[in-house]
Amino acid sequence: MDMLNKLSTLFQQALETREPSVDLLESFVEHWKGITSYYLQNNDDSQPAKQTDIPWRLRQMLDILVYEEKQQEAVEETGVCMEYLVQHKLLETLCTLGKAQYPPGMIQQVLLFFSRLLAQIQKPLLHLINIHRPVQKLIGLCGLPASKHEKEEAQFLLVVCSRVKQDPYVLKYILQILDKSMPADQSHGGTEASKQSENPVSPPSSPAQSDCCVSSSCAPPPGCSGLLQALVHLTGSQNGRVCLKAYESLLLLASLQAEGSGETLAHRTQLTALLAGRLCQLYSLLPLDTLDVLNLHNWPHAHWSSQFSQSCPEECLVFPGSDHMTRFFSWLDFLDHLMKEASQVLAVNLAEAIHQYWLSGVLASHLTHMCEQRVLVSTVLLRCVLRQVQSPALLDQLVLFLLGAAHAQPEEPGTHTHSLLRRGTSHTQPKEAGTHTHCLRYHIIQNCDHISDEISMVTLGVFEELLLKPHRDILMNLLLRNLEQRRYITAPPAVAEESHSAEDNDLSSFLDEDPFFSDDSFLPSPPEGQTQQAEGHTQAADIVNSFLCLVPVEVKSACLVQGAAYDTYIHDAHRMFQECLTVSESWAWQKSLPLSSSSSSSDEETSFYEGHFLKVLLDRLARLLEQPYELNLQLTSLLSRLASFNHPVLHEYLLDPYITLTPGARTLFSVLIRVIGELMDRVQRVSNLTDRLANVRKQLMGLESNNAGEEFDTLLKGVIVLEEFCKELAAIAFVKIPADQD
Repeated sequence: MDMLNKLSTLFQQALETREPSVDLLESFVEHWKGITSYYLQNNDDSQPAKQTDIPWRLRQMLDILVYEEKQQEAVEETGVCMEYLVQHKLLETLCTLGKAQYPPGMIQQVLLFFSRLLAQIQKPLLHLINIHRPVQKLIGLCGLPASKHEKEEAQFLLVVCSRVKQDPYVLKYILQILDKSMPADQSHGGTEASKQSENPVSPPSSPAQSDCCVSSSCAPPPGCSGLLQALVHLTGSQNGRVCLKAYESLLLLASLQAEGSGETLAHRTQLTALLAGRLCQLYSLLPLDTLDVLNLHNWPHAHWSSQFSQSCPEECLVFPGSDHMTRFFSWLDFLDHLMKEASQVLAVNLAEAIHQYWLSGVLASHLTHMCEQRVLVSTVLLRCVLRQVQSPALLDQLVLFLLGAAHAQPEEPGTHTHSLLRRGTSHTQPKEAGTHTHCLRYHIIQNCDHISDEISMVTLGVFEELLLKPHRDILMNLLLRNLEQRRYITAPPAVAEESHSAEDNDLSSFLDEDPFFSDDSFLPSPPEGQTQQAEGHTQAADIVNSFLCLVPVEVKSACLVQGAAYDTYIHDAHRMFQECLTVSESWAWQKSLPLSSSSSSSDEETSFYEGHFLKVLLDRLARLLEQPYELNLQLTSLLSRLASFNHPVLHEYLLDPYITLTPGARTLFSVLIRVIGELMDRVQRVSNLTDRLANVRKQLMGLESNNAGEEFDTLLKGVIVLEEFCKELAAIAFVKIPADQD
């Protein structure tokens, strides 16, 4: 037994000391000759490749290469089999055989071999001209129409992108891009070629060396990259696994952070144009004229990869056109995710391409269309897009598209243009004051006061969605540039008694114009001895009481049902205030009120204009008693969010009832007073007012069935919205003022 063990040990040592490279190379060459001999001896053109010995021989060759590399781990040298494959251009030959499709299905076997070779060999390969040139040619055979091998193509391209992710310096070889700083005739010089032959698997040690591996004869004009075109084409495959691999490949390329990679993809390829063009293509498939707006409102925000999962099919909305909606919003979410992962230069370039090709090139004309259905559907889609977008680069372009460039100068009345945007542009027209009016901005804001209440409601929702975004230019463009100079007040806040006396006189003269304010019961009167702070802030209790007492007792109905008390609004107000704080935390807003410009300027210079946006909102608020209930809810929700931002000027203009207004100026509180006056006129014609209000409130709360066609239904719902809105503003003031006064 011992003798047998000794003989086994000696035999094993002999095997280990034996030089394996000669046998491996012989075996490798034998398998390759077996493949080439097939073409010399076979006469059957119809026999599929998978029924020949070609797939088996290719697997054997790959196994030999992998085994050889493992044997060479201790020494950084290239194995003889790999040298043979590179120097004899075996991959070039395989690529030619695959392109010829002889025998039938050969391209499938070639794709599998290339994929496995690039995935299993650990040492860098793609910098070698005899490797990346056939890889380029094989890429050119991928993503073609009516291909029967999409599965193998997608896997091959994913492996290529994975190797590029591992070795970013090979990106220019795969995309066939030459270095602009190097003449084309020197791109493959003899010295560097000889170095490559000596050590064909060693990666280039510098960018200068790496450029020498690219042949000038195989470099197309910048941007003509078959890889990118093939990947974008495969994202539209009917096979979900193929699509997913194409998506993942694009993410791998876009997430390259190596120096120059983002610049190359952004400016020297057609990547961003291809991605934005795919978005336009998917949008064009949406049946805009037949889509149900209610389905769009309820469209969920799902991760782009969820379209490839069948785990929760019950959560998907199914309606005519829902499949096109899924593909469009999945692609949009993918682009948004890609921009968050990509380098800054690539993210900005892609966002600008989306702005150019889709926002300005397609969506702008739909938002300004003459057909109300087209305007309605495109506006709801815009709101869904805003809800979904998270990348800063795309958000920048959306804000620029909708509102134009941010201006520090206040708006001026009468300078807006009604002309529509020309297709493919987001032009601006000059103003007399040297600033510009953005045409689409004017049109979108004006749609908040559209003849169609439904369009008005969804457009208000667009602006509420905008206010949820962490972008400082939104509030500056819409409100703050018109309010920060505080031209709405006659003078800086003075001593308490003088200030309140002047306000009382101002409000008294204002309300005397309305016969329904014959007494001063509606005037906000702070408790005796209460003072206004020097910074212009009013005590919290004063503001809260002013809004709570604004609606007369005889038209209040919250006390008639449970769950509608003022205390229930504190929690919601605190949540909204915290959301606004989170959105604006990085904007470095001033803590105190700026000095008013109205006391030191001429009347012409100090005339106050609240801006187009606030003007439309306050005009609609003034018609609260004659508008649909759902529209009023959207309007008051938007105004409540504006009031929740922790900016001292917004707080003063929207929440402080005690400021002294300049002639012709109005605030949120003064408009509400006018609405109360109109309300007291109208409710005099309503019999059994208390009972009707209680019944309508119960109907809105779902406690009673709705009585269709009830007289004064719109008016009574408007009264309820008014009461709830005043309580919302009181709760916001209660939550905000302690933070304001810190």
